[in-house]
Amino acid sequence: MSTYAIGDIQGCYDELLALLDLIEFDPSEDTVWLAGDLVNRGPKSLETLRYVKSLGKSAISVLGNHDLHLLACAHGIKKAKGSLKAILEAPDRDELLNWLCQQPLVHHSSKLNFTMVHAGIPPIWDLKKAIKLSREVEAVLQSDSRQSYFEHMYGDQPDTWSDDLTGLDRLRVITNYFTRMRFCNEAGKLELETKETADNWPEGYQPWFNFRRAKLKKQRLVFGHWAALEGNTQSDTVFGLDTGCVWGGALTALRLEDLQRFSLPCDAYKRS
Repeated sequence: MSTYAIGDIQGCYDELLALLDLIEFDPSEDTVWLAGDLVNRGPKSLETLRYVKSLGKSAISVLGNHDLHLLACAHGIKKAKGSLKAILEAPDRDELLNWLCQQPLVHHSSKLNFTMVHAGIPPIWDLKKAIKLSREVEAVLQSDSRQSYFEHMYGDQPDTWSDDLTGLDRLRVITNYFTRMRFCNEAGKLELETKETADNWPEGYQPWFNFRRAKLKKQRLVFGHWAALEGNTQSDTVFGLDTGCVWGGALTALRLEDLQRFSLPCDAYKRS
């Protein structure tokens, strides 16, 4: 029995199946963790969603920014493009979207001593607080008030956490930390414009995982989102899994029991 964590699939369904074949994934024995962004830029978002859902308890996925974007499109906030349109036109769209709304922002396994999140956990939160705050957003996503959440989800402000934040501002910054963060400062202030490698820091900021030793020293984390890293974090406790499959890089799996990596090179495709 093995547990594999896989980075951003982004609708690259064929590559996902090929990677699972490479690692000899057996859903009756093994578990696969998916670090969010199941859908969007790749050609087969519908097939990806259907497959992951079909795995039941053998698959654990967290929400990424592109998954939330799909849900916002479904609620009429944005216009769906590319392979997202096929999901919204599918006969099982409601079943798939309802399933997606049930997925968490953070998944933690005390047995494996691993936590999975799409983008990261800011240095100002410990694991207990991160999980508690993630549940606030999840509760809204699973409620009748999610329309208002999606209407106000987009935006870069507030850019710093405060316990005094309330309402939609509070939900937005929690969402941005978990699904969009790359760079921040030691106080947790977000810089959301720069998407380059961790070596090209905006002035006054660093990659979020450079600060994590303070409150998350003993925790091991897997995350996706940051393809420019190519999986390199220079850390033995923080593991980047987005290796840019959708951009012609690779789809990567990390076996959590022994930290062995498996990568499948992917062919680039033209964005629609």
